[in-house]
Amino acid sequence: MSRIYNFSAGPSMLPMEVLEQAAAEMTDYNGSGMSVMEMSHRSPVYDAIIKQTEADFRELMNIPDNYKVLFLQGGASTQFAAVPLNLMKNGKADYVVSGQFSGKAFKEAKKYGDAKCIATSEDKTFSYIPEITPDMVREDADYVHVCYNNTIFGTKFPEVPNVGDKVLVADMSSCITSEPVDVTKFGVIYAGAQKNMAPAGLTVVIIREDLMGNAREDIPTMLDYKTMADNDSMYNTPPCYAIYVAGLVYKWALKNGGLTAMKERNEKKAALLYDFLDSSKLFKPTAEKKYRSMMNVCFVTGDADLDKKFCKEAAAAGFENLKGHRSVGGMRASIYNAMPTEGVEALVEFMKKFEAENA
Repeated sequence: MSRIYNFSAGPSMLPMEVLEQAAAEMTDYNGSGMSVMEMSHRSPVYDAIIKQTEADFRELMNIPDNYKVLFLQGGASTQFAAVPLNLMKNGKADYVVSGQFSGKAFKEAKKYGDAKCIATSEDKTFSYIPEITPDMVREDADYVHVCYNNTIFGTKFPEVPNVGDKVLVADMSSCITSEPVDVTKFGVIYAGAQKNMAPAGLTVVIIREDLMGNAREDIPTMLDYKTMADNDSMYNTPPCYAIYVAGLVYKWALKNGGLTAMKERNEKKAALLYDFLDSSKLFKPTAEKKYRSMMNVCFVTGDADLDKKFCKEAAAAGFENLKGHRSVGGMRASIYNAMPTEGVEALVEFMKKFEAENA
């Protein structure tokens, strides 16, 4: 069976080189006689894997020494609760709601304190990112939370929002490692790994050390950042295999030029697709130009039946998972780091053909 072009928003495609190495090591990792899926997370062999994975991730993201890296479980959605439980010292936090996941994070935070939505783009179906200025942030807010890239609606913050001297917390699940990021401008960065880094099951948290140790006394132990940091992400059995694959992905990214090169590739891929959409007589992008995501390109024909026909014919032609999220419809092409430029070029050619036959 030949490989298809997988445009899934997550779990998403992984680099072929990574898949081939994981396959080669499936039954015997590095002469251990075991698969990584079989070995004890307390063994010297696995200890070397997780330490090297963290080291490579730190190099890739240029993470300062005063930040901890945590390899956790539960998805980014679990962090919707972990963030307020760990960071709400004054019981207040400000949220920017720019899509479905930031809305869920805001809703979860309201369970644990005074969470306030200080800006939203819901008025235009989340097709843009609301502007943020320091005066919008409450003086006694413990942090400001944003979702940096909105997978469902195809939007992204064009630059780091200015929140003054407040702690900035960002869900980067669908854009982490897609371009260089100044980690020092954030107090916490968290991400589900299944979109751009690894298989589902791993959640990565980058947290500044001084923000740990202030959790509520009744916080579940598994959600306490300090507990996880003090135990090197080994308080319980971590998602061993996903961490191993993440390590392979980090090495792949470093070998291919790091995040500067990733950004150049991603900008080229996104431009190919957006340039066609902007000139198309049939397809239209849904996100405002200034706020377009490099990772998730959302578009429609304006006719739900035609959208359905496009997705069906695209799948038959080897372009899978182009159907938009069930809450918005239309189409969505997720073009994460592992998507080759040739995949986007082939998709554009198919779209041109479909337009000629259906416009």
